This record gives sequence, C-alpha cells and structure tokens, in this order.
Amino acid sequence: MNYLWGDSLSGFWSAWIIVITLGSIGIAFWLLYANRKTDKTPDAEGNVETTGHAADEIEEYDNPLPRWWLQLYVGTIIFSLGYLLLYPGLGNFAGLLGWSQESQWEEEVARAEERFAPIFAQYQEVPIPELATDGEAMQVAERIYLNNCAICHGSNAKGGYGFPNLTDDAWLYGGAPENIVQTLTNGRNGLMPSWQQLGSENIENVTQHVLSLSGLEHDAERAERGAATFASVCAACHMPDGTGNQALGAPNLTDDAWLYLAPGQSVADSVRQTLRNGRNGHMPAQAAYIGEDKVHLVAAYVYSLRLED
Repeated sequence: MNYLWGDSLSGFWSAWIIVITLGSIGIAFWLLYANRKTDKTPDAEGNVETTGHAADEIEEYDNPLPRWWLQLYVGTIIFSLGYLLLYPGLGNFAGLLGWSQESQWEEEVARAEERFAPIFAQYQEVPIPELATDGEAMQVAERIYLNNCAICHGSNAKGGYGFPNLTDDAWLYGGAPENIVQTLTNGRNGLMPSWQQLGSENIENVTQHVLSLSGLEHDAERAERGAATFASVCAACHMPDGTGNQALGAPNLTDDAWLYLAPGQSVADSVRQTLRNGRNGHMPAQAAYIGEDKVHLVAAYVYSLRLED
C-alpha cells in the first residue's frame, strides 16, 4: 500500500478502503447466512426437489450447505478479521502488531550487516591484486557481481552491445585497480557527439580512415582523404594515432574491440552509425547501493577476470 499511495492515505481514501473491505466481508457473511438452509422439505423417502438445473444429465438438488463447509467458511471470515486487526490492511490502520514490509526489510538488512560487515571490512583491508587471488573472497564477490552487474555486463562478464567486456584489456577508463574502484564508486558518463554536419562524403572518408587504423579492409583513397578530417575533429579525443584517451573514456580505435558492434553488423556500418548519430553511455555509480566495502570486493573480482584469461 505504501508503495502505491505514499506514507499514508488521505482521510477519505482510508475510510473508503475500510468500508469496502469490511463491507465485502459483511456481504459475504450475509450471503452465507441467508443460504445456510433451504425451504424445501424432503419427501417420505428423504428426496428433495431439484432446482431445475442439469448438466450432462446431472441434476442439481436444492440441499442446504454441508455443516462442515459452513463452519469452514465462517472460520475464514474470523481469520480475515483477525488478520486485519493485527496487520495493515484497513486504510491507515497499521495493525496492532505494528508490522510493515519496510520495517521487516530493514530488520533483515540490519541483521545481515551485523553478520557480514566484519567480513567485508576484513576484505577491504587487502589490496585488490592480492584479494583477487583469494578464491573464497572471489566466490563472495561473484555473488555480488551477479546480483548487481550481470544484468548489463553478462553473467560471464563478456558484455554486450553497448556494455563493455570486462575480461579483455580494452578499458575505456583504464583497468588498473584504482580505475575500476573509481568507476564503480562514481559511475561513468560517456558521450560521443553526432558528426552529421560533416556530410555523408566526409563521414564515409572518416569511416574508411578508422578502418585503416585498426588494420581492417578499407578504401585506401578514401582513408587518406579522411585522415585530415579525423585530425581536425576526432584526434582531440581519440588522439592523432587513434589509440584513444583513457582520461576521457575515448576508445582506442586501433584494436579489435568495438563496443557498439551488433551481431551480424560490419565494423564499417557500426562506425558510420556512430559518426552519424553519436553515442551516449552511462555506467551508474554503485557505492551508494552496495557500499564502499563491496565496491572494493567487486573491483577485485573484475580485476581477477583478466588474471584468469
């Protein structure tokens, strides 16, 4: 209820819910009471008239409700009233027990913190390169990664379209322990502006030049023409030789790692699309969600992925 309406309901809506809830229970009880017996009298042989309803030659007799069924139904009504008295369900009435889903969650989190905080604090004192070799610590870190990071980077950390592969050496902002911690703590915002103003000819020339930087098949004549445009509009971020700039998160264009390469798409098409439309990447900060101690542990896990390879 709190998630839908906020911390509390207005007086009208609180009263409305109470009336509807208790009224529904009352109507159900009245229907039960009104139909607890029948006015039909059995004949000498104990037979009762039918209601006239039949299905598949099975006739419906006008018999009263079985006593056990009646008692069971009354029991459910008593249970529902007791539940609404103890737990929230009647508007703003919090219930005699004072229970709420938020307070239960907070208590569970507090118990977990009390139990596991010393373990995480111990791990935080270990340097990341050393911690990355601790198999037990990495099992814990893997669970945190799977719960918080795998949705974007994949359970195998191989990434996907627009999400970096964490197992290779193509790190936009650097793969040193301190870089990984900074990324996890503060997040990252990557922006590649659109260059449609260059025109289709220049975009194609720059595309061919980028292909040449990474040693891919390209049109040499167009690549040569695109070199001047690249130097004037791209080199400030990607460097004149195309090796990128980790301080800005500008990708290295000379390797074989392409962040926005869709399945079945050619590198040339991906580069053209990037130049025409730009790219906008966002890595959310994680420290506020999982805490600095777990950031340290996940950073060690991510660092360990390259040690395995």
